[in-house]
Amino acid sequence: MIEVVFKPSFIKEVRRLEQELQSEVLEKIALFKDRKNHHLLKVHKLHGQLKGRWSFSVNYKIRIVFVYAEKNEVALLIIGDHNIYN
Repeated sequence: MIEVVFKPSFIKEVRRLEQELQSEVLEKIALFKDRKNHHLLKVHKLHGQLKGRWSFSVNYKIRIVFVYAEKNEVALLIIGDHNIYN
């Protein structure tokens, strides 16, 4: 099981989302905690300016960017559409 830490800026961004999308985000984070679900969430390593970070899908449009703090601990950094990659 992966332990998830939320950066304050991430929490602030999630609170700005519609209630329905917030619920979907929480569901995907719960799935993410079990590595067996990573293929469902399309977890992938990022490149370029975000090198060293990873991402997974909430839905077709929304992504979450995170970093591994330790082997079984991640910090969620950013949530948003594909513009977060720029």
